[in-house]
Amino acid sequence: MEGDIIETWLRKHRFSYIGATRHPFILSIHDGSIDLNNFKNWLGQDYVFVRAFVPFVASLLIKAWKESDDNSDVDVILGGVASLSDEIAWFKNESSKWDVALANIVPQNANQEYCRFLEGLIDPDVGYTVAITAFWAIETVYHDSYAHCLDDDSRTPEELRETCKRWGNDDFGQYCQSLQSIATRRLAKASNDVIAKAEAVFLQVLELEVDFWNMSNGKN
Repeated sequence: MEGDIIETWLRKHRFSYIGATRHPFILSIHDGSIDLNNFKNWLGQDYVFVRAFVPFVASLLIKAWKESDDNSDVDVILGGVASLSDEIAWFKNESSKWDVALANIVPQNANQEYCRFLEGLIDPDVGYTVAITAFWAIETVYHDSYAHCLDDDSRTPEELRETCKRWGNDDFGQYCQSLQSIATRRLAKASNDVIAKAEAVFLQVLELEVDFWNMSNGKN
C-alpha cells in the first residue's frame, strides 16, 4: 500500500537496518564492554558531523517552506534546527569531561564521506521528499541505536547513560515518528522515480551509519 512505503522498506531492508542500529559499537555500549577510547573517538568525530548536519537541516527547512503541502512540516523541522544549538553545546561540554580537544579533530574517511553526502542533499535539485526521507533515516537510526542501550537488560556504563538518553529518550522517539509521518505522506504522493531515489537515499544512510560506527570502533 502506498501509504506504508517506509514500513515496507523497513521490512524489505530489515537486515541492513539491524546492521545500522545493532552495530557492534552500540552492542558494546549495551553490554558494558565498550573501550572508552572508542567512545571518545566517536565523540570527536560526531561533533564534526553535527556541524555539517546544521546546514543540511537548514536547507531542509527551506525545501519544506517552498515545497510542502502542509505548513506544520516547517514547525516540525524548525524544532530540529533549534535543538542543534543545544546539541553542539552538549558536545563541547562532554568533550571537556573526556579531555577530547575538539579543535584538533581531523575528520576521518567515513566522516568525510557522510559529510559529503549531506552536502549533496543541500543541492536545490534534490527535492523535499528525498531530503526529508534522509533526515528521518539519520535521526531514527540514532534513536533506535541509543534507545537499545537503555533497555532494562542493558549494562550500559553509568558515565555513558547521559549520552544514550540524549538520543534514546521517548521525546526524541516521538520526534522521529513525526518525521516518519511527514516522509510517509510525501512518498504516498510521489512519482515512482522520486520513491526510487528516496529508497536509495535511505539505504545509503544505513551504509554510512555502519561505516561511521566502524570508524568509531577504530576500523577506519
